This record gives sequence, C-alpha cells and structure tokens, in this order.
Amino acid sequence: MTDTADLTLDEIRVLLAPSIAENAAFDGWASAARDMAADMNGVDRDVAALAFQGGPVDMIDAWFASIDAAMTELLPPQQLATMKIRQRITALVEARLMATAPHREALRRALAILAMPQNVGTAARLGWRSVDAMWRAAGDTATDYNHYTKRAMLFAVYGATVTVFLDDESEGHADTRAFLARRIDGIMRFEKAKAGITRRAQHRPSLTRFVGRLRYPVV
Repeated sequence: MTDTADLTLDEIRVLLAPSIAENAAFDGWASAARDMAADMNGVDRDVAALAFQGGPVDMIDAWFASIDAAMTELLPPQQLATMKIRQRITALVEARLMATAPHREALRRALAILAMPQNVGTAARLGWRSVDAMWRAAGDTATDYNHYTKRAMLFAVYGATVTVFLDDESEGHADTRAFLARRIDGIMRFEKAKAGITRRAQHRPSLTRFVGRLRYPVV
C-alpha cells in the first residue's frame, strides 16, 4: 500500500481516481465510492473528501485524466513513431477505450452525469482535453486553424465511438473497432481534400498580392 501521509491533494486525486471508478459501477459517482477508494488506498476519508470537494464531477475529471495518462503509457512515442498518422490516431483511440473497458458501467454513469445541463461545459472541456492529448501524442504540432479542426473532428468521432462501445458485446469489441475505422477514414479523406484545396489556392491569382505589386513593384 502506498504511504499517503505526505501526498498532496493532487497526488491523492491521481491515486484514488482508478479505485473510485472501480466502485462507481456499483455505488455511482458518490461519496460511498470515494470513501471505499480511500479505504482501499489507506487515505483518510476526510482528506479524500477535500481532494474531491467538487463532488462527482471532480471524481470523473480525475478518472478521465488517469485514462489519458494510461493511454499514453500504453503507446509510448517510440512506438507511435513507427506508425502512419491514421494508425496513430486509431491506436490512441482504441487504447483509451480499452483502458475504460473494465469499467464500462462507471463510464456510462459518468457520461450521464456530464450530460446534465449544469455540466455540459465541463463535459466539453474534458472531451477536448482528451482529443488534444491524442493529437499531441500522435505528433501534431499545428498552431493554426488546423489545430482546432483536427480536434473538433476527433471530438465528434470519439464521442460517437464511445456510444457504440458502451453497448458493444462483440468479441474483442470488433464492432467498435470497425465503426472507428470508418470514422477515421472519413477524417483522413477530409484532411486529404483540405490539403488539395490549400495547395490549389496557393497557385491562384491573389488580388492582395497584385495590388501590393502595383504599390511596391519588384525592381
């Protein structure tokens, strides 16, 4: 058991989040799941309550962060570097889903809480954080509008894939994998088309450049 005496509240959140998820499948994302996780890890219940003073949403936030960390641990940079970009994104999404697979009921309950009107903003923030982690792990360094379009598309794909995953009883989650593959293909086709449009636009006549040359002719 981990010595918890000198842990910070942030470290306690990291420690307890997976155990809370284990209990949330049966007890929901409530104080009972948090207290049981504290007991399992030798943390004082009052300290655990302080670490998650935001209640269920704080617990879900911490668990999702732990899943993001597990995803990147399963797929280190040197392994991802051997893959093409499509394979990287697919592998990262699948790794994140597999990290939640033992706790699908906890995930279902977490999403129900995040779907409440007062939590929609938090749900969007947590989802964006996860897809951002995926693109960064995949090596994306875009800082222009592509940074946002890539994440927005993956946000939609991941959300739809989770919906399939929650009710997927096929062997090895084959139905989820097939659904994801189709959606990733859609992203890749869009990116390819967008790149083609951008290249063509670079060679089109530009009124701005034309006017600039009239004012500042090349000598």
